[in-house]
Amino acid sequence: MSTFITPVLNYAMLAPILVVLAGALIGVLIEAFAPQRSRSSSQLLLAVFTLIVALLALIRTRGTYSNKVAMNSVTFDGAGYLLQMSILIIALIAILLLADSDKFAAAPTAAPGSDEERQAQAANIRVTEIYPLTLFAIAGMLLFTVSSDLITLFVALEVLSLPLYLMAGLARRRRLASQEAALKYFLLGAFSSAFFLFGIAYLYGYSDSITFAGIAAAITGGAANDVFLLIGISFVSVGLLFKVSAVPFHSWAPDVYQGAPTAVTAFMAAATKVAAFGAMLRIFYVAFAGDVWQWRPMLTAVALVTMVFGSLVAISQRDVKRMLAYSSIAHAGFLLSGIIALNKSGLDATIFYLFAYGVATVGAFAIVSLVSDSSGEVSDLNRWAGLGKRSPWIATSFAFLLLTFAGIPLTSGFVGKFAIFSAAYESGNTAILITGVLSSAIAAFFYIRIIVLIFFKDPVEDGTSVVIPSMYTRITIVASLIITLVLGVFPAPVLDYITQTAFFLR
Repeated sequence: MSTFITPVLNYAMLAPILVVLAGALIGVLIEAFAPQRSRSSSQLLLAVFTLIVALLALIRTRGTYSNKVAMNSVTFDGAGYLLQMSILIIALIAILLLADSDKFAAAPTAAPGSDEERQAQAANIRVTEIYPLTLFAIAGMLLFTVSSDLITLFVALEVLSLPLYLMAGLARRRRLASQEAALKYFLLGAFSSAFFLFGIAYLYGYSDSITFAGIAAAITGGAANDVFLLIGISFVSVGLLFKVSAVPFHSWAPDVYQGAPTAVTAFMAAATKVAAFGAMLRIFYVAFAGDVWQWRPMLTAVALVTMVFGSLVAISQRDVKRMLAYSSIAHAGFLLSGIIALNKSGLDATIFYLFAYGVATVGAFAIVSLVSDSSGEVSDLNRWAGLGKRSPWIATSFAFLLLTFAGIPLTSGFVGKFAIFSAAYESGNTAILITGVLSSAIAAFFYIRIIVLIFFKDPVEDGTSVVIPSMYTRITIVASLIITLVLGVFPAPVLDYITQTAFFLR
């Protein structure tokens, strides 16, 4: 007769996740019971307070590591600590953009152009459920990076994904485009989740275990059917590659980046990448490391195609948000290099790159949200001509962040690319190194082309202007610029800290 095993949970190590979940649940109660006029300020204050408390709770756990945090389902180690810290810092910067609630639909459930929508806009109803949705997504991301069994990993994937599907459809203007983006994201996300579950079934059939340690032990033992293993790795990889928008699972990214509210795009583009790559690092470094010679060629091919495709297609984009989407696809290819390297240098470089890229991405989208006309945001690059003469500081800030994406020296992007390509070279993968450098050169072309457009073209009087940023947006932009500059000029302390801290418990 089977006996019930009482679950043993380490609440101190789970505290960051539990704090964010508690904040999200309190946010739901505020939505239900607080007066309409006080909800916006209450929700923002709660969200910021929740993230700060979660960050402090995380810092308290530094140096205390265990693979028995929640039985065998959650592992808290150095890499998990760094990834969770990256997510919380990026989320803290990005969530301030949500405070400009005039960017969100007054009545999200109303049909675009309907009387109900017009009445809601006339009444100046503000959408505030965006805050608890964001906190639920953050909680899923925090769990995603430290999950050490496939079921927990899948639950975390859905917890972080479902709020994002909703948030993508909340744009105040261009409602149809926003709803189309949300529907595409949901449908393709559902397909990727199905692939992920299919892979879990095969991996369980192969190893008789759902834990990463059990799968790793089965691979080392080599007694089971390798066909099951390869199918399982392939389908689980599809689910994870969809989240990082790697080719050929990238088709959702340009439409969702363009259609979603820019504040949501900023959060999604930065924090989701950290979480998804964090999960990929853990599963490939811990569970699949023993089968590296079979999965490395597949992942190398995906990385090479992703780098080249993202860089080339970005050149032809005339919408700044779509351009940044294809740029993020190229960066996904660069980040896959760190997973393929499967060495300590690859782990350290990927964690640094994820944080540096995430912070710069939030700042870039924050600036995109400021360029507008009477109809709302202007993302057509042709109408950005002469932005440097309209608003020199905003144009200079955007140019600096574009140079970061290009990997120009004295920016965090250069340090990140140098570190990740060095790790690829160290692992003997020269194809990744050469393709990565060439793709970076191609990407630099279209980044610099935009800078030329902004500073060296005359502005066209078409009603385009730069909105004076609110205090919250200003904080986001300044924080992104400072962190990006510091990581570019003085990267050694952060790199040394990552080197000393990052490791996986097996």
